[in-house]
Amino acid sequence: MKVAYVTPRYGDEVLGGAETGARMLAERLVSQVGWEVEALTTCALDARTWADHYPPGEVDLRGVRVRRFSSASGRDPGFEAFSRRVLADPAGASPADGERWIHLQGPVSPGLIGAVRGSDADLVVFYPYLYHPTVAGIGEVAGRAVMHPAAHDEPPIRLPLFRDVFAAARGLVFQTENERRFAERLFPVAHHRQIVMGLGSEPEPGEPGEARAALGLDDRPYLLCLGRVDDGKGTGVLARFFAAYKERRPGPLALVLAGPVVHEPARHPDVIVAGPVVEATKWGALRGALGLVNPSAYEAFSLVLVEAWNVGLPVLVNGRCLATREHVSRSGGGLWYEDYPSFEVALDRLCGSGPLRRELGRRGGDYVESRYRWPAIVERYRRFLETVATGS
Repeated sequence: MKVAYVTPRYGDEVLGGAETGARMLAERLVSQVGWEVEALTTCALDARTWADHYPPGEVDLRGVRVRRFSSASGRDPGFEAFSRRVLADPAGASPADGERWIHLQGPVSPGLIGAVRGSDADLVVFYPYLYHPTVAGIGEVAGRAVMHPAAHDEPPIRLPLFRDVFAAARGLVFQTENERRFAERLFPVAHHRQIVMGLGSEPEPGEPGEARAALGLDDRPYLLCLGRVDDGKGTGVLARFFAAYKERRPGPLALVLAGPVVHEPARHPDVIVAGPVVEATKWGALRGALGLVNPSAYEAFSLVLVEAWNVGLPVLVNGRCLATREHVSRSGGGLWYEDYPSFEVALDRLCGSGPLRRELGRRGGDYVESRYRWPAIVERYRRFLETVATGS
């Protein structure tokens, strides 16, 4: 069988959650199932601008044929102002405003949409729901379209145009039960073929001592936050909460923010903004931390939680995020907070008890072992895609 993935960007350097998920699945359909897989995408690397970064054309990445197309436009300079107006009442947006919002957000690539239209793949898989390649492309191949929405409760999903986008998918792949329930509340998709399936993870090499040296931590205890340092991901609020915590709880505890920096938080001696780190440093930092913090309220899955639990590390999540709170509730592998007082209580518990940390980490590890190992995930995914393709 041949499968084509459609994503706004694709490559080893791309650190976005949805695009990383697409790449992980595409590569494993090649290596574990033996299918022919291609990725149809733009030349973008930076999701803030969608500017062309890679050259257009074809490359092979671990057996996946990657076809990149230049964009006619990226993120329009007027997008943020227009978005604030439209998303003040997204459900009431006119069709014209919805279309304009998608175009101004970018990336818009006529060549990519033409490749989608001309694809001979048995299934065309769109990942995620939010961007122009999915909105403009899914209707072109509706009879063989599968979508990984990566949906969460955010204003854009209430734009009326997304009703047609979800309706056009022949199959839907959700990452958590909460994502599935959320989508079914918004759209009439309960009758669609669907599966709830996360992403797999296996621990990789990385030494705590080497990570400490790379991050300049010496022997300080620390909490780790992995992913974009971006106010939209909650890191600004996390940094402010942590600074307030340190005023009330002085001591050596540090917070490490490791990932591409979009919005740098206010400087604080106990907040280390490390920027992007290599995989060995990431895994070493996970093994040496007291806990992983994911402050985002807008996650569809959160692979970093699975990575933390892989090495027995407890987690602390934003309780307003349905996906991460579901993981913590189901696993018993962490704690959550919703405001500063609950953040302080959770941090006191997490940092104050080694036995508690070990027990939470153990439970998280059991959860990953039972649900998120690649061989089982890929087998379930293969069967689902075959069912969608054959209509059986």
